[in-house]
Amino acid sequence: MAAQPSLADMVDSPALFADDPASLKQRAARVLGTIVFVSLLLLIVLTAIPYGTAEAWWKAFFVCAVFALAIIWLVEGLLSESSIISGWSLVVPIAALALLSFLQTLSIRHSGSQPGAITVAPWTAISVDPYQTRFFMAQLLALMLAGIFLIRYVSTEGRLRTLINVVIGVAVASAIFGILRQTAQHQPGFALPLLPLDGGYGQFINRNHFAFLMEMGFGLTLGMILGGVKKREQTLIYFAALLPMWTGLVLCGSRGGLIAMLAQVVTATLMFGMVVRRDHAFDSSSRTLRVIQSWPMRVVLLLVLICGVVFGTLWLGGDRLATRIEESRRDFNLETDALRQGASRNEIWRLTLRMFAAHPILGVGMGAYWVAVPTFHNASGTTTPQEAHNDYLELLASGGLVGMAIVVWFAVGVFRKTRENLRSSHGFRRAAAFGAMIGIVGVAVHSLVDFGLHMIVNALVFTTLVTIATSNAHWAIPKTYE
Repeated sequence: MAAQPSLADMVDSPALFADDPASLKQRAARVLGTIVFVSLLLLIVLTAIPYGTAEAWWKAFFVCAVFALAIIWLVEGLLSESSIISGWSLVVPIAALALLSFLQTLSIRHSGSQPGAITVAPWTAISVDPYQTRFFMAQLLALMLAGIFLIRYVSTEGRLRTLINVVIGVAVASAIFGILRQTAQHQPGFALPLLPLDGGYGQFINRNHFAFLMEMGFGLTLGMILGGVKKREQTLIYFAALLPMWTGLVLCGSRGGLIAMLAQVVTATLMFGMVVRRDHAFDSSSRTLRVIQSWPMRVVLLLVLICGVVFGTLWLGGDRLATRIEESRRDFNLETDALRQGASRNEIWRLTLRMFAAHPILGVGMGAYWVAVPTFHNASGTTTPQEAHNDYLELLASGGLVGMAIVVWFAVGVFRKTRENLRSSHGFRRAAAFGAMIGIVGVAVHSLVDFGLHMIVNALVFTTLVTIATSNAHWAIPKTYE
C-alpha cells in the first residue's frame, strides 16, 4: 500500500497551489501587462503609416485605442494590487494642461435682462473653437496615458531595448520609404493614395513632419552608439540604421531639420563626457578616454564632426538642398510683406504675438489657433495660415501664460530626471537616456520654426523618448553596458 504524503510534503508541493487565487491573479496581471506593452509597440508602428496619423479619423482611432488599453491597465492594477501610476512629477503637468484645455471650453450663457426681451443664450467660452479644444484634450490625455503605460510596463532591460529598436525601426522604414518614393514615384499616390507628386516626403504630406521623425530616430541611434555599446555587431547595426535616417533627413530638404541635426551633433559632442563611465583610473584605455573627454579634444571633435556633417549634407543634398536654402530668404524677407499675403514666417509670428497680446492669460484655446487667425491676419486673404510655424509661439497664443507655465513646469521635470539618468551607474540606462535626450533636443530646436508634434506619430515617439530619458525603473543591467 502506497504511503500517504505527509502534511509537510503537501505544503511544499507546488501542485497544491497551482490554482491558488493569488497566483492566478499575478499571472493574469502579467499577461495583461504584456498585452498593453505589445499593443503600444503596435500603435507606434500603425500611427506612422497613414500619413503620420494626420487625418482626424486616424487621430480618433488612436485616442480610442489608448483609452481601450486604459481599461486593461486598470484591471491589471487591481489584479497586481500595486500602484498603477508612477512618474507623478511628469504626469501632473500634463494633466494640468488637459484641465486647462477643458476649462477653456466651459460655456458661459448670457440672457436678456429686460422684461419682455427675447432671451438670448449664446455659447461663449474662452476657446474660439471649443470642439477642437476638447479634441486636443482627448489627444493629450491619450498621449499622457501612453506615457504612463510605458513607464509602468517597460520594467526590464529587454523591454527597454525592444522599445528603442521599434522606434529606430519605424524611423529607418520611413526613411527607406521616402528614398524609394523620391526615386520611383511618377504620379500621385505611392502605396498611400493621397501622397502628392513632388510634395512631402516619406509617408508624410509635409516634409518637415518627416524630418521630426528622422531627428528623433537619429538622436536615439547616435546616443546608443556614443553611449557605450561594447559589442561590435550592435555598433555596426546602429551605424547601418543611422545612414538611411541621415540620408532621408538631408534629401527631404527640411531646413529646420538640418539645423536641428546640427544642434544634435553639437549636443552629443558636448555631453559625451557625461555618459562615459570613468572607471579603472589606472587602465591605459581609461587614460585615453580621459584625453578624449578633455575640453580641447571635445572642441576639436566637435569641429571635425560639424565640418563632416556640413560637407556630407551639401554633397548629398546637391542643387535641391541649395534651392531649399535659398527659399528660406523669403520667409524672413520684409520685402515680401508688400504682397500682403501674410504667409511668410515673420508675418505669421507677428500676428501670433498680436493674438497673444489680445489674450495673454488663458489664450484663444488649445488647438483653436486656426479659427482665431482671421481676426489678426491683416492680409489679402489669398492664403490664411493654419499654424504658427513655431510651437512655442502657438502655445503662448493658444494657452496664454498659464499654458506656457505648465509646459515649462513639465520641461523642468524632464530635465531633472534626465540628468539623474545621465549620472546613473548603469551604462545601458545612461546610453538610452543620452540617445533620448539628443532626440528631444532635435525636436526642441526644430519646433522653433515648425509644428511637427501636431502629427500623432511624432507626438507618440516624442512621448516615448521622454519616457526613455526619465524612467528610473529598477531592473538588472547586464555587464555588456557596464
